[in-house]
Amino acid sequence: MKLGFGLMRLPKKGIITDINETCEMVDLFIGAGGTYFDTAFVYPGSEDATRKALVERYPRESFILATKLNASIAVNKKMALSQFETSLKRTGAGYFDYYLLHSLMERNHGRYDKFELWDFVKAEKKSGRIKNYGFSFHGGPALLDELLTEHPDVDFVQLQINYCDWESPKVRARENYEVARKHNKQIVIMEPVKGGSLADPPKKVREVFDKANPNASYASWAIRFAASLDGVLSVLSGMSNTAQMLDNLSYMKDFSPLSEEERNIIRTAQKAFNDVKSIPCTACKYCTGGCPMSIPIPAIFAARNNQVVFGRIEDGKRDYEAAVKDSGRANACIECGQCERACPQHIEIIRELKACSEVFDND
Repeated sequence: MKLGFGLMRLPKKGIITDINETCEMVDLFIGAGGTYFDTAFVYPGSEDATRKALVERYPRESFILATKLNASIAVNKKMALSQFETSLKRTGAGYFDYYLLHSLMERNHGRYDKFELWDFVKAEKKSGRIKNYGFSFHGGPALLDELLTEHPDVDFVQLQINYCDWESPKVRARENYEVARKHNKQIVIMEPVKGGSLADPPKKVREVFDKANPNASYASWAIRFAASLDGVLSVLSGMSNTAQMLDNLSYMKDFSPLSEEERNIIRTAQKAFNDVKSIPCTACKYCTGGCPMSIPIPAIFAARNNQVVFGRIEDGKRDYEAAVKDSGRANACIECGQCERACPQHIEIIRELKACSEVFDND
């Protein structure tokens, strides 16, 4: 099955991962034939939850586990390398089927060379603690081509691909996909539903899909678009509850690629999406950890998108006030730029926060 279980947005009880529901979701996924699980060192609580819900409950050879090493949060080589051992301890997996250098792009890829992480993952593959190595990527096609040329033994690459970003001048999903295919690399797709935004798209986009098939979920169109591409090993869905799991399994267990008619419907939806000027935040929260003013950037952007995309003006105001109740408001930004350096979507966060402040803080 091409569907992969992304373990970034697991169900919560308050701020704690709901292990019982996570176990139920794992059982449903494996019961339907799913095998690919994706976590990361920087996903809070995810690797521990993976151990409890998956590794301790199923034979190791019955599933495929991927995790990641993020050099951007390490101050030196020793700290970067320690992530691997920590991930092994947290997951209890013994080895990783797929191991990734995490979130490479133009502004950070030099750290992976500086800390000699390419040599590290190659050595661990030789030792057997890594079965396949690759990297997740948020840069442009020229850098992707350079990395795959310099490291021809890379087994796979993980790319952000969805119908909304397919022709995006920032994400450049189609171009990156074509580079990976040129190098004959297996592709794992992340963000096929764009942080959940394609599961509840703008009204104009919903109307396109409702007319074509009122019984199909909006998420199904997004995931099937990604899974229909050639060379795809797995399409990761960061499912947050059992209902999302059941919906995904309903069309991915016996997957059928998009027909030409359905591809035309996707093209119409793409055009409708381009008419909506939303903030393309996927709520990964990479921007918030180092914010000196503790500004809940993704929550603020979600509040503004609620107004811009759905026209829910009062809901957006309430969402904003709830988000900043115990945190920094949008106007607290000191423009240090750490958020923009961390953002894999290349959002001009400082500019967007100013715009949000004009709406919310001057009301």
